[in-house]
Amino acid sequence: MKYFYQVIAPCFILLVSACSQGESTQPVAPVVQISSGSVQGVIRTYTPAPSSDNAPTSAYSVHEYRGIPYALPPTGNRRWALPEPVKSLGSGVFKAYEFGPACPQNPRAGPPEKYVNEDCLSLNITTPTDLKAGEKLPVFFWIHGGAFVGGSSNLYRLDKLAHEGRLIVVSVNYRLGALGFMPNPAFAANGYNGNYGLEDQRLAMKWVQDNIAAFGGDPSNVTIAGESAGAGSVCMHLASPDQVVAQSQVKVKDLFHKAIVQSAGCMSKLPTVTEGEAKAGASIQGNLCPNSTHKTNAEVLACMRAQSTETILAQQEIYTAANPTDVTSISPVIGGNTVPLSFRDAAAQNKLVNVPLIMGGTKSELVLYVGYFWQDSQRAENPGPPINRLTINRWLESFYNPLPVGGIDAIKRQYPNLSNADSNIVAETFGEVLSDYNPRLGITNCNYLNSSDTILRTPSRAFPIYQFEFADPNALVCGVGIGDPCPPFDMGPVHSSELNYLFPNLSFTSKINAPNLSPTSQALANQMVAYWANLAYIGTPNKAGLPTWPTYTGKTQRYGGASVLRFEPGKVQAMNSDYAHQCSAFWTTQYPNELN
Repeated sequence: MKYFYQVIAPCFILLVSACSQGESTQPVAPVVQISSGSVQGVIRTYTPAPSSDNAPTSAYSVHEYRGIPYALPPTGNRRWALPEPVKSLGSGVFKAYEFGPACPQNPRAGPPEKYVNEDCLSLNITTPTDLKAGEKLPVFFWIHGGAFVGGSSNLYRLDKLAHEGRLIVVSVNYRLGALGFMPNPAFAANGYNGNYGLEDQRLAMKWVQDNIAAFGGDPSNVTIAGESAGAGSVCMHLASPDQVVAQSQVKVKDLFHKAIVQSAGCMSKLPTVTEGEAKAGASIQGNLCPNSTHKTNAEVLACMRAQSTETILAQQEIYTAANPTDVTSISPVIGGNTVPLSFRDAAAQNKLVNVPLIMGGTKSELVLYVGYFWQDSQRAENPGPPINRLTINRWLESFYNPLPVGGIDAIKRQYPNLSNADSNIVAETFGEVLSDYNPRLGITNCNYLNSSDTILRTPSRAFPIYQFEFADPNALVCGVGIGDPCPPFDMGPVHSSELNYLFPNLSFTSKINAPNLSPTSQALANQMVAYWANLAYIGTPNKAGLPTWPTYTGKTQRYGGASVLRFEPGKVQAMNSDYAHQCSAFWTTQYPNELN
């Protein structure tokens, strides 16, 4: 009962609450008995946006169980420690009516909201309303993105996947930023240091194994999926098959059976524990609890745990501001018990989890970040540098370090519009260049192909990969992925713009109030949900009535040739992504070690 009151007390003071003491304004869903107690959700009704295929748009209902705590609050002595599972929600029925608090984070260029409540480790479950007795549906476990420093599960409506895909859909909060991923010698315990957010995800996946059958889910058929940092997390789980979940002996490879990686290059280089300790770990700890006054690791740890959440977030912001071109300034680290090997090394040692995969990203991934850079240049106070033909060398040198074999001039010769007199064309082209390939950021199209090639060439690989590129030119960007003022150049299908096709009205705020997709885009969204759901059901996205999705041929043909499925309204068809992004023709010649 004590823990139950710890959970509900913040409901009186937080805008985003984990629960509700009052009666729901929605019809209630059935009470479900789980290992930690009884939970009750609500029935919510949604009306889908119209699509160009004249499909009916009648309203539908789903059962939603939101804000169920799966781990104890990571506060006090549980801060910078492995998560501990919730044993009891109390003797009453836990009212899982609303999303739980997002994990602590600063506002960012896209998501504008700040959160400071560390009691944030909860998950959400959405199910169809018409489950038959004894029916067990595939489970779709969603890991949100946010560069490992932001985002939350309370941004995503799960109803479309649950209703149209007929899935049990789960989303999860996990610790972020300095509180979730930063290593420090003072935090090291039993081989764990940093990566607490990944450990949270794994504990939530174990929770699914223990409890999802009560909601009508099949624990032996779980698909884990994520976008951006969430997809990078999936990569880390794929590369850690024999690691065990905190407080258990369950291995990671036994937690899931299929995987979807949206906008993450699994082969991206991540810092080691030692490197992470020397970066954010040293900077933030040095400012708050310097070794000059805290002589032992125990003293440092006690001092750090005594800091307020706001103080830690403020120091994280200072560190992030000092590293402006590092999109993942605080990230997972390699080494130790959570992720002992890099993805590259795990693949070389044939130690990847062997499951069917969907992998890919968006055509114009990093044009989004060029849009952020443009906005910085428009600030009245302390504006950032403009992007034009006179400044482009400096911009390129920031992202192409180490330099390509032919130097910066080789990139400018390959992409001549980087020297265009029109600064809008220069900005668009710079975004195209970054999205094709750069060695600093993993969200590039050549990196996606290289990662899939690597997976397919591991000796024990037994399942196919289905590669995609999202290319809807009318995807929602301005007012969704980027706020005002909207850049004057064409953004295209940028990083994260495909999410609205799976999670309706995603606005990157807790209001979830983005405009509906256009009818043609909505028709594409319906196709994408059908593909994603079919992978969850049977391990292949292909289904009668949909364009054929070829298996990716990167095992026998470098970068797969014409075996990537392009998602564009009315033009869902195979494409040659290698050719489109100049991976073989240019980037592999310039970065032979990285793209190998």
